Amino acid sequence: MAGLKTIIGLAFVLAIGFLFVILSCALYNNWWPLLVVATYVLAPLPNEIFGRCSEEHGSELWNDEYAIYISLEYLLQLLINFDNSDNSSSFTDAGRFITGILIVTGFCLPFVLAHAEVITVPAMIMSIIGGVLVYGTIGSRIFPFNEAAFITGDCIARLS
Repeated sequence: MAGLKTIIGLAFVLAIGFLFVILSCALYNNWWPLLVVATYVLAPLPNEIFGRCSEEHGSELWNDEYAIYISLEYLLQLLINFDNSDNSSSFTDAGRFITGILIVTGFCLPFVLAHAEVITVPAMIMSIIGGVLVYGTIGSRIFPFNEAAFITGDCIARLS
């Protein structure tokens, strides 16, 4: 029953994240921060599309719930190790790269809009908090259901 409580809790946090983004638009009468939601929707798509093109990885790895986390793990692996030891194809790498760009865009777009004085600083803060909650919910969705992958060090959770 703990799985159901976890899912309900994560859904609540996800709803609060979207609420922050929508409130950052509505309270300050400027709908530009709503572009951040487009990055939430588009972020998993490159992994899904390019993962299907890859011959080495089957479609079981590229589920929507893991797409963003796999890209974050891949970006951290490149930054720390500079090693691509999973021998993935160029299609898979391209999908991960584009997803990483969309994730970074989701965090940085409010900064750019505030710097250009298109939105106010409080709207930027609310939009960033909403983004952290949305991406945090997606990232933490993996841990409660795949604790063994984190304990053993296999950070890329695969469906069995």
